[in-house]
Amino acid sequence: MIPPLTSFDPAEAARLLLRRSRQGALATLMPHSGDPYCSLVATATDVDGSPLLLISRLAIHTKNILADARVSLMLDERGEEDPLQGARIMLAGTARGLSGDGAVIARRRYLAAQPSAETFADFPDFGFFRIEIQNAHLVAGFGRIVDLTPDRFLTDVSDASALIAAEPDAIAHMNADHRDALNLYATVLLKAAPGDWMCTGCDPDGLDMQNGRQILRLPFPQRATEPGALRKVLKNLADQARTTA
Repeated sequence: MIPPLTSFDPAEAARLLLRRSRQGALATLMPHSGDPYCSLVATATDVDGSPLLLISRLAIHTKNILADARVSLMLDERGEEDPLQGARIMLAGTARGLSGDGAVIARRRYLAAQPSAETFADFPDFGFFRIEIQNAHLVAGFGRIVDLTPDRFLTDVSDASALIAAEPDAIAHMNADHRDALNLYATVLLKAAPGDWMCTGCDPDGLDMQNGRQILRLPFPQRATEPGALRKVLKNLADQARTTA
C-alpha cells in the first residue's frame, strides 16, 4: 500500500514496486516502422533490483529488442476498485541478453519468483534478459509524481559478492529450517495474513518472500553484504518479531 503523504519516500516506493512486481507491460520498437509495440511479460529482479525477463526469440517483443534494445517497462500496484489509485512506475532503459554467470544468477532468481517458468526455461529459443534502467517515472498518487535516476533506488551490490554467492544456500536454509521465522516476518513485521511464506531471494538491502501470488519485501535495518551479517540481521528481526507478537 502507498504510505501516508508525510512519510512518502519516492526511492523506497520505487524499490518496493520493483521487488514486489511479477508482471508488467513491456514496450518495444518495431524495427522497420519504429511503431511502439506493447506486450505483457512476467518479471523478476536481479540482485540489485533490475528487472529480469525470460522471453522467447520467437516472440515479437524479443525480435524487436534484438533489433533495437531500447525498452520501457511499466510495473503497477493496482487498487482494488480503481486501478489508477495504485502506485506505478515507468522504467526506460535497454534490454540486454545475459550469458555466463549473469545468466546463472538470473535463472535462479527468476525461477524462484516465477516457479512455473521452469517448464520452459531451458527451451532453446528462450533466454534471460536484464533491463538496464536509465531513468524512472514514479506515479504514486496526488502530489507523488517523481522522476528518479536508478542510483536512487537500485541496490548497491559492488561489495556483496560473498552474499550473492551464498544466496542459494541462504534461501534453501530459510525455507527448510526457518519457515516459522518467515511467517513471523510476514505477519508481525509486515502485517500480512498467515500463509505458506517462502523466501525467494535476498540481497544487501532486504529479503523477498512469496506466498502463492502474494509478494512481500522485508527491508533490512542495515546492509548485509556477507553471510554472517545476513544471519545476524535475520536473527535480530526474528527476535524483534517474537517480542512484538
